[in-house]
Amino acid sequence: MLKFSKDLIDLFKYLSKHIDNQSFIYVILVLIIFNSCQNNSESEQFKVLRYNQANNITSLDPAFAKSQNNMWAVNQIYDGLLSLDDSLKLIPRLAKSWSFSVDRKQLTFILDTSFYFHDDPCFNGKIRQVTAHDVVYSFSRIIDKDTNSPGSWIFNGIVDIENPFVALNDSTFVLNLNKPFLPILGILTMQYCSIVAKEAVDFYGSQFRSHPVGTGPFQFKIWKENQGLYLSKNMDYPQSNGDLEGIKVSFIPDKKIAYYELLNDNLDMLSGIESSYASELLDKKGRLLNKHFDLLTLNNSPFLNTEYIGINMKLAENSILGNKYFRKALNFAINREELLASLKNNIGIPAVAGFVPQGLPSYNPEKVIGYSFNQDSALYYLQKSNYFLVSEEIKIHTNNEYVDVITYVAKSWENIGIKVKIEMMEPSILRQGMRNESIAMFRASWIADYPDAESFLCMYYSKNPPPPNYTRFQNVEFDALYERALAETDDTKRYELYWKMDRILIDEAPVIFLYYDETAVFLQKRIRDFKTNALNMLDTRGVSIVN
Repeated sequence: MLKFSKDLIDLFKYLSKHIDNQSFIYVILVLIIFNSCQNNSESEQFKVLRYNQANNITSLDPAFAKSQNNMWAVNQIYDGLLSLDDSLKLIPRLAKSWSFSVDRKQLTFILDTSFYFHDDPCFNGKIRQVTAHDVVYSFSRIIDKDTNSPGSWIFNGIVDIENPFVALNDSTFVLNLNKPFLPILGILTMQYCSIVAKEAVDFYGSQFRSHPVGTGPFQFKIWKENQGLYLSKNMDYPQSNGDLEGIKVSFIPDKKIAYYELLNDNLDMLSGIESSYASELLDKKGRLLNKHFDLLTLNNSPFLNTEYIGINMKLAENSILGNKYFRKALNFAINREELLASLKNNIGIPAVAGFVPQGLPSYNPEKVIGYSFNQDSALYYLQKSNYFLVSEEIKIHTNNEYVDVITYVAKSWENIGIKVKIEMMEPSILRQGMRNESIAMFRASWIADYPDAESFLCMYYSKNPPPPNYTRFQNVEFDALYERALAETDDTKRYELYWKMDRILIDEAPVIFLYYDETAVFLQKRIRDFKTNALNMLDTRGVSIVN
């Protein structure tokens, strides 16, 4: 006998009053399927992938796919022109081919005509094929001020202002650039660039955020905010789509509770590792404990995320933080290997090769040699900075999630005689302080938007505002190299420019380099063919469940 939670019973009552009988019966059937997935004996009847998002989804509109919680869901519902495989290589989605013009300022896409939007009332019963006109509409919508998309920046200074997006016919789309810019292909894989239908946006208006209509491998069924999101398989998806019948997303804010849900087989996947339960899953070398071998598998890989402590260079001018030798001392004083071993169970890579992380093709620790732990060097530069003449206390601002990491860093600095104070702030207040120049030193992370080192180095280009230039870093040589890199079409030459830029960051030290992150995805044994990439993007295309 099926048992329903009070929340589901309340939802049944609400739906019975607000939708027609035929739709109500259909929705009830969907809810029965997903409710049955909550206990093990019944979940085996259905191939539904269950995962948790600690942070609630705020919108299912791709134009607002800024954070991981939104991006993961959007990536299942929508397609872009291009995507990335698990090696970060470009692969076709809605576009079956693409090519640059000789001057590299025009990019032409030929669309795959086998893609259709999900069946939805906004199309008045018609089967709606994706066309180049939808691409023009979707990209124009991102940069339209009325949309107010946080992704409006992606084409700034890159596309031709007068005529950026053109549909030559139903299956040929042209993107016009104002100058050669090779990373544009990576930008087009972002979820902001997912293709939407104008009919859907017009039909649902402000409710489009909660009633998405895409072309992806799964289509929207129900979203009960703060409780659950339910997607069902798009049976007409033209590309490989595994055997999943659906996806269920829960929103459990406490990550340790989500961890127990994984152990109790109420979740199929858990992404990330918290210090509160790390030792219960992993040994000190980052390997899955033997006791979990029969239940779980561990999937980990480099994640294009650099963890760091930033310094506002403008505010630093009147303090010891404005002294380059002092900033070098701070970098040399941290034992990054020990930090990762003691706090992260070795999930992560010491940031000893600059700001650009492992996982990108341009990453090269032989060409970019950064800071490794060396207390003698730390003391040498500390003396050279004349710190002991002022003995100034420095303040690091952080949020509760990273207090253990910052406490370790503070102890490291205190060990060489530096006075340190940790200031706790709510994440939103911390971000606001980073933007408005009210805090001089802050813990932060930077996740790549697309798979190119430019996505990291743009943070230090002086003409960029905060974000991304939270440190207000200014360096004439760096700026010149950055501008040359944007125009360089040869990968080898562009990488050499990237290395020079990273070496400048190491020498000037506007940040304290901590570690490059890694993904840690725990899966139930029955989940097969699960793949991830260094952008930590969930892609369920091809995933299977063996019951």
